[in-house]
Amino acid sequence: MKKLLASTLIGLSVMATGAQADDTVRIAVDVPYEPFEYKTPDGTLEGFDIDLGNALCKEVGVQCEWVTQPWDGIIPGLLARKYDAIMSSMVITPERERKVLFTHPYSATPRAWIAPADSKIDIHNKQQLEGRSVGVQRATLQDRYVTELYGDVLDVRRYDDIDDVITDMRAGRLDLAFMNYPIAEKYLEIDSGKSEFKRISGFIKGPEKFFGKGVGIAFRKRDKELVERFNEALATIRDNGTYDRIMKKYFRYDISP
Repeated sequence: MKKLLASTLIGLSVMATGAQADDTVRIAVDVPYEPFEYKTPDGTLEGFDIDLGNALCKEVGVQCEWVTQPWDGIIPGLLARKYDAIMSSMVITPERERKVLFTHPYSATPRAWIAPADSKIDIHNKQQLEGRSVGVQRATLQDRYVTELYGDVLDVRRYDDIDDVITDMRAGRLDLAFMNYPIAEKYLEIDSGKSEFKRISGFIKGPEKFFGKGVGIAFRKRDKELVERFNEALATIRDNGTYDRIMKKYFRYDISP
């Protein structure tokens, strides 16, 4: 481990004058968050962020080393040098920009309210929401949005993992969930015509106060040159079609920023 850490730091130092093929950049993700990042039965990491990150690392001339990290400690872990970057569908917000340095946005995913298929809840009628329960992943933008805008009427239940939200939805312990739509689509088969759940809102992408400028890769503020290299790589894979190929592998709709 000490040898790996030393080689990583040396690689990042060399990057300031020119990246080498054997450099390593450690990138943190919160798993599972399918289709963005998840593990296959054999333990292999896959997903949109993983494929895109590997493509970016190849373009930059470095090796991606993926590190799993729970969401509520993911920025502290970056600042503590447990890894070199975060690429885990992290939305760029002013609060986060005060702590870390982001690349240009690489995606923008919608959120949605989810309810059981037989639910009569009108999400726009706050009287109907009084005393209802909603599940969100703790310390996410979804948590903040629901807490600030609906915390006066809804019973907001926070979970450490999105899987736990899904579990309680299926067990009937929640009236609602508010989550990234691709997650709901994947886990609950929303809009498939065979799901026991449904989307009861339009796609929600704003306001920027809650959902920021899009999703970016987070680095420590000192790593400006590394951020520029990833920005250049992002522009390249957008131009050469690699980005679209990866996006269409996981999504039926455009999530580009």
